[in-house]
Amino acid sequence: MYSVVGCNGCSNLWIVDGRPETTQCPRCGKRRTFKKLKKFVETDDEDHAREMRASMLANRQGHGEAFAELDSFAEMDSQADSAGMDDEEFLDRSGVDTEAVSAAANRDSSQSASKSKKQVVLDALATLDRPTEAEVVGYADERGVSSDYVERALDKLARRGEVSESRGRYRRV
Repeated sequence: MYSVVGCNGCSNLWIVDGRPETTQCPRCGKRRTFKKLKKFVETDDEDHAREMRASMLANRQGHGEAFAELDSFAEMDSQADSAGMDDEEFLDRSGVDTEAVSAAANRDSSQSASKSKKQVVLDALATLDRPTEAEVVGYADERGVSSDYVERALDKLARRGEVSESRGRYRRV
């Protein structure tokens, strides 16, 4: 149940859902017992309550006839979805190449799915059988990781105890 109620302090109109014990005016903040409020309209349809409140506000301001010519809220809501331009049309009219934007977005999403440099080094150790530093560097180089980074990473991983090195061959611990 939806009720269009009015504030006796500031003359604001608002819609109350259900039958609460009390309700507060959204404009002035005064709290009142719901039972004591004047209910201008009570309906089960929220759109009908919205339309009645809007009609009352329009009449108050002397625009009742103009409001009567408008479509219903439900109709205007469906029209609003198709009104205006979509993002692609906006970008086109702004002089932005939408195909280039789409390609850049695809590149960015594929890069974000790529692995970190450290993960590439760890993958090399997991994939290759007791690789040498040169083999790990080759594996990482194919995936865009520099040899300097691989050398530093192997050294750090060995110091931390995550990787062991014996006779120039590495393995995960």
